[in-house]
Amino acid sequence: MDTDIDDGGAPVLLLVGSSGGHLAQLLALRPWYESRRRCWVTFDTPEAVSLLAGEEVVVAHHPTTRNLPNLLRNAVLAWRVLRRRPVAAVVTTGAGVALPFVVLARLRRVPTVYIEVYDRIDSPTMTARLCRPFLSAMLVQWDEQRRQYPEATVVGTLL
Repeated sequence: MDTDIDDGGAPVLLLVGSSGGHLAQLLALRPWYESRRRCWVTFDTPEAVSLLAGEEVVVAHHPTTRNLPNLLRNAVLAWRVLRRRPVAAVVTTGAGVALPFVVLARLRRVPTVYIEVYDRIDSPTMTARLCRPFLSAMLVQWDEQRRQYPEATVVGTLL
């Protein structure tokens, strides 16, 4: 995985997500992003390394669940990434790694898009609740998810 932060060129689409299901749902967007310049932010796990071979990747700190030191480390990382390169938009499915990138991107007037994961139909995820005030757009995969997010756009299931 490439861990360098490119400092120039055309604006990139920043795809941010924890490894596992969050990453799988972002990868399902391939037809949409494949012609765009992009950079991934995820964890250095064997699965992520394999799935993102050949992609530009910024490695985030984990675990993120209830881990304040890694939240702070990822906030510093987000600041560096957003300061050193032009970012067209931040798109994320969560989880904890998303929060600092969404907040700092929004403060820099970079569009932020959150896609709620497909397996949380009856209740919102913690990350979505925390990111919500900083979002340009909220997308959901099921009509039922609009009970928690009435402003959301239903995009259908990604997986």
